[in-house]
Amino acid sequence: MNVSIEIGLLVSAFLIFCSILMSKTGYRFGIPTLLMFLLAGMLFGTDGLGIQFDDVSVAQHIGMVALCIILFTGGMDTKMEDIRPVLSPGVMLATSGVFLTTLFCGLFVYWVSGWQLHTGVGFTLIGSLLLAATMSSTDSASVFNILRSQQINLKHNLKPMLELESGSNDPMAYLLTIILIQCLQAGGVSGWEILWSFLLQFVVGITGGYLLGRLSVWLINRVSLKNAELYSIMVLCFIFIIYCSVYLLKGNGYLAVYIAGMVIGNSRLFKKKEIGTFLDGMTWLLQIVMFLMLGLLVNPHEMLPVMLTAVLVSVFMTFVARPLSVWLSLLPFGRKITHKSKLFISWVGIRGAAPIIFATYPVMAQVDGASQIFNIVFFVTLISLLFQGMSLSWVARKLGLTEPLPEKEDNFGIELTEDVGSTLREVLCTEELLQRGRHIRELSLPEGTLVIMIKRGDRYIVPNGSLELMLGDRLLFMQHGETVER
Repeated sequence: MNVSIEIGLLVSAFLIFCSILMSKTGYRFGIPTLLMFLLAGMLFGTDGLGIQFDDVSVAQHIGMVALCIILFTGGMDTKMEDIRPVLSPGVMLATSGVFLTTLFCGLFVYWVSGWQLHTGVGFTLIGSLLLAATMSSTDSASVFNILRSQQINLKHNLKPMLELESGSNDPMAYLLTIILIQCLQAGGVSGWEILWSFLLQFVVGITGGYLLGRLSVWLINRVSLKNAELYSIMVLCFIFIIYCSVYLLKGNGYLAVYIAGMVIGNSRLFKKKEIGTFLDGMTWLLQIVMFLMLGLLVNPHEMLPVMLTAVLVSVFMTFVARPLSVWLSLLPFGRKITHKSKLFISWVGIRGAAPIIFATYPVMAQVDGASQIFNIVFFVTLISLLFQGMSLSWVARKLGLTEPLPEKEDNFGIELTEDVGSTLREVLCTEELLQRGRHIRELSLPEGTLVIMIKRGDRYIVPNGSLELMLGDRLLFMQHGETVER
């Protein structure tokens, strides 16, 4: 049936609108927003209201675009000073953790395939490992969204470690998925080929992401545009240039865009605030589209035959494979990471859109059991988002790993470009500060330091030296070179 573009746009807009309304309802009950988008797609799909969508190739390509922007935005929001102390454990979780999860879960799937469950589910050893590989990574979109939407502040640098892991472990899962598909199609891949592919993907991905990220910063700060909104469009172009360039060089594009996002986010950037706001909006739109589309793609009645296997795999992955992988990956760090922290890291092995997108690769490659792999991964993702996503903040509190959120500093919404050579610092006027002087001229500020604005309640004041300070005022300092001491 031919559908006009107007009807297509109307249906798409209506689906997105309904998804947003459903997510608001889910938020009241503590249901993860992304799960509601997924359920909305299933509700409107073939087994629901009858909207048919079965183009796996389109879903895969849209998912690729969405993951690029989500990973880049996650990288931009990751501060180097936060992840530097947890860089080594984060990388171990993103590499050896994914590999061990694939190994343990794959062996379990192969073992379960030998049971007489009368489910029709049966995989070879390589097929079992392929199923495990597609869902071996924690999903960056889900982890970023849940940690930030639930306003969870964690002790022991757990939040940056989890965001680093989820942002950088997709390349490992992608690589394992592609290699195992090649094994099924070609009958095997040599160990040297696997090692070379692994090194090439990671070295080119990291190097390309860093260098192209630095180049992007230089270009954005040097190019003068009359329309400020075009800087956000320029960054969007850079995301896809970085991904495609690294991919063509046989590197991992997903890793490259995440690294580039970190480089750009930790640099002085012209219009950074506006760019961040634009990317946040794009991320939300693409998350809605991606989860809604994946919900439309699945046929719930096809999941019924694999339900028992999917539940067994989900339970094993959550309570055995993930904790065991976390413990072994973090073993080199000894007591630096507490047992409670390891327990929480194990629980945050949330699956989401990335595993479902990776599960489309076997379908596109037409390997044996591909439809079963897709349906099992989808079912496992539903269980993970429902139980782990909903209980994340509760588990953190029970383990005593939460702490009050720090007061957000936005520097009055003012951003400085790198060539200005000055820094901004927002300082609260306390009794200690008032003891140094009641007026600005009495503060004995260092040379090159100015108070450029004061926020008093809802009022913004441009001060002079005779202005009397009041308790609770927020002072915005600008200083050339060193930052202002609090």
